[in-house]
Amino acid sequence: MLVTIAVLFGLMVGSFLNVVIHRLPKMMEQQWRAESAELAGAEPPPAAQYNLVVPRSACPKCGHRIAALENIPIASYIALGGKCSQCKAPISARYPVVEALAGGLAGYAAWRYGPGAAMLGALIFAWAMIALAFIDLDTFYLPDGITLPLLWAGLLFNLGAVFTDLRSAVIGAAAGYLALWSVYWAYKLATGKEGMGYGDFKLLAAIGAWLGWKVLPLVILLSSFVGAAVGIGLIVFARHGRNVPIPFGPYLAVAGLIALFWGEPLTRHYLDLF
Repeated sequence: MLVTIAVLFGLMVGSFLNVVIHRLPKMMEQQWRAESAELAGAEPPPAAQYNLVVPRSACPKCGHRIAALENIPIASYIALGGKCSQCKAPISARYPVVEALAGGLAGYAAWRYGPGAAMLGALIFAWAMIALAFIDLDTFYLPDGITLPLLWAGLLFNLGAVFTDLRSAVIGAAAGYLALWSVYWAYKLATGKEGMGYGDFKLLAAIGAWLGWKVLPLVILLSSFVGAAVGIGLIVFARHGRNVPIPFGPYLAVAGLIALFWGEPLTRHYLDLF
């Protein structure tokens, strides 16, 4: 019963995550334009109200407002054949994918941890990883509005040693940030170019705050391996230019989820090799 409820609730959260993934970067850009105008001593450009609630979701091609029956996670996409009910424009398959990921991870967290703080924390962590991964894929942004509250939430959860003890969580947050910060500056001093963004530092710090410093080598190793494999595949098979940047956030997010659910046995196995 708990797993079923978690899956259904996760599907609904996944529908909301699609809104966050699409709108949050636009909200950030709108805020940046207003702040730039204010710093320049000019009037901020007029802008219609735009947030995670207003305006209602609509087809980007014809403007058709999405009705409640057209917004049922996964089921509506299947019923509509992946197309807008009015103009028949294709709907991205990403929408049901995000919903399925949010629901599936929620169900697994409920089965793995059972009712309690660990399940709640796992849900928050997993849903944040989904949102950050897809936002970074689209825009190369890892919004502070998600990464920083996630970091503090991890420390608060671990006041009660939910995933690790508080000392390990604090060290994990600091070490996670400093690890990628050091790589960033080493690469910049060596090449004169920026190899990654500051959002990556904050995301790894948040993962360290939730899971502790001991999982950080595993997270860095997994994310680097997957990122390198995908990058090489894009260059070889998709003719992706070597100088075209690839977001690192999605690989950190995937590695963080692996570490959340299977970090301890993987780390133990990794250390046993030596």
